[in-house]
Amino acid sequence: MRSLLTPQGWGLLQSLPPYDEGSAMALGQSLRAQGHDPALVAAALTQARLRLRGRDKLGSFAEAMVFTPDGLEQATRLSVAAHHARRYVGAGCTRVVDLGCGLGSDAMAFAALDRQVLAVDCDELTAALAAVNLRHWPGAVVRCADVTTLDLDAEIGVGEGVWLDPARRTSRGARSRRTFDPESFSPPYSFVLDVLRRFPASGAKLAPGLAHHLLPPDTEAQWVSFGGDVVECALWSGTLAREGVSRSALLLNGSGATHELIGDPSAERGPVRPVGGFLHEPDGAVIRAGLVADLAARLGAHPIDPTIAYLSSDRPVESPFVRSYAVQDVLAFNLKALRTHLRDRGVGRVTIKKRGSAVDPDVLRRQLRLSGSGEATIVLTRVAGQPSVLLVRPLP
Repeated sequence: MRSLLTPQGWGLLQSLPPYDEGSAMALGQSLRAQGHDPALVAAALTQARLRLRGRDKLGSFAEAMVFTPDGLEQATRLSVAAHHARRYVGAGCTRVVDLGCGLGSDAMAFAALDRQVLAVDCDELTAALAAVNLRHWPGAVVRCADVTTLDLDAEIGVGEGVWLDPARRTSRGARSRRTFDPESFSPPYSFVLDVLRRFPASGAKLAPGLAHHLLPPDTEAQWVSFGGDVVECALWSGTLAREGVSRSALLLNGSGATHELIGDPSAERGPVRPVGGFLHEPDGAVIRAGLVADLAARLGAHPIDPTIAYLSSDRPVESPFVRSYAVQDVLAFNLKALRTHLRDRGVGRVTIKKRGSAVDPDVLRRQLRLSGSGEATIVLTRVAGQPSVLLVRPLP
């Protein structure tokens, strides 16, 4: 990887055509035949492949960036990073200190909105790659340092913001693994909480599965979903937090559309009622934010089980926060009865969704042994505490 940062390596990387898996082997052989070092060729082709993968998150910016596999996995999507940056612009921050910048995707968004940026990462290679990725913005400075040892009071001035994106992977030898222990993050969660408390314009990107009891008081927690995939829980404090907002779910998509649900996670769920004519699956950000009860009240829907996020209604609803289905049948879960039910309807292909069920969909699909020409969608879940299967039709 470091060899690509030399003039020879950078020149080779920049000369490569857009990555194509089908021709990559032949291209590698051609480059080696031209006298290029085999290790350098391998590194350049790997980087070209990562750039292709990076387009999904970072669009055309990825074509001029450098990545590591782990760094790309944790890099913030361009649209999400832009959302972060707009918070700092709205709060009047002219400079943002990015503690744990990784490959610099958030720092790029800050700089693109004319913020001065200090991007800090403790890993020497990661900091070097971030410097390459931020090379187009003269107002962005990258430093290799352990953020927990910095004199933050000296680094962060009045009216300046702080952003933290702790690495959620631990290294063991040449391998790295995702960690779910907040104190194993780098920097640790206790450091993040201290920064949120001390500095009046602070934000942090954390795993969407962060337990609610770990959330600090007097902060806004926002779960962000992109295209139906929950990508983060962002914490905002001080001037970056909105007055009166403690929990929210934000939905983004590739076209730039946004939808936000602001609610009260302490709201009580309504009473469980039987499955009606329509089933609604809340977006994962709504579920993670604990706003299912709030959403149900807004939609006029009700839970079908006290512990399951599925909602139901007698009438169709229109909402970006749910995926809706027309309910065709509700059955107690029984393999033989389900198999007969589907075969009688000529079903040969089945889409299986589940929530609150221990059944393995792949195993169930084999056990059903279907052979018809029709298709069906079934939902494995609990209804009023009982294992059940719902035959449904997805709605547009």
